[in-house]
Amino acid sequence: MAAERAPIAQWRARLRWRLAGAWQWPAFCVLTVFDTVVLSRLPFAGGRSTLIGSLLAAGLLNMIVVAVVPKVGGPLLRRRRPDLPREVAADFAGAVGLAALSAVLLVGGLLHRPTLRADDRTMAFAVAEARAFAGHRAPKRYLPLRGQDTWHPGPGVYRSCFEGPDPQRDFCVVVRTDDPRTIVRADPDQRPNATVAGEDNPGHFRG
Repeated sequence: MAAERAPIAQWRARLRWRLAGAWQWPAFCVLTVFDTVVLSRLPFAGGRSTLIGSLLAAGLLNMIVVAVVPKVGGPLLRRRRPDLPREVAADFAGAVGLAALSAVLLVGGLLHRPTLRADDRTMAFAVAEARAFAGHRAPKRYLPLRGQDTWHPGPGVYRSCFEGPDPQRDFCVVVRTDDPRTIVRADPDQRPNATVAGEDNPGHFRG
């Protein structure tokens, strides 16, 4: 009878260990959502991204952690805790790696926040300058101004477009803030930003 109970007790002990260490994939799901929000609202470099772009980046980073950290961290953890089963140690290491990545992204985003706010102020200034210019220089068919969207193709360059009767021809204004004196001019290229940059371009903003 005791011999029959031994495998059951061993199986139960192993199951308890497995459940105790089953944190990696729940952490992956929760922290991928968390990282997506952080990357979209508090990027650690550059400007804000779309939710889709942030989700793809967060998913990729977390998959790299899951693929690498358990293989390296699991054996290291077992050196300190030889009683841990190999699968449990790998699971713990993966969960800790995911949490560490989230912490790094959050700290990086907070450190980058002042730069992000400065970029937001520059963007708002460029948008206001483009709207004021278009209000005085746009042909009558574009007045009153509507459907403004802005593309930020590079440092200090903003292209704001306003819809007209022809969906393929907008009135577009380029504002350069990377010069000591702000430059505002009409863009001879009247193609909408969605055509030039693409709808899903990270630097393309509506409103």
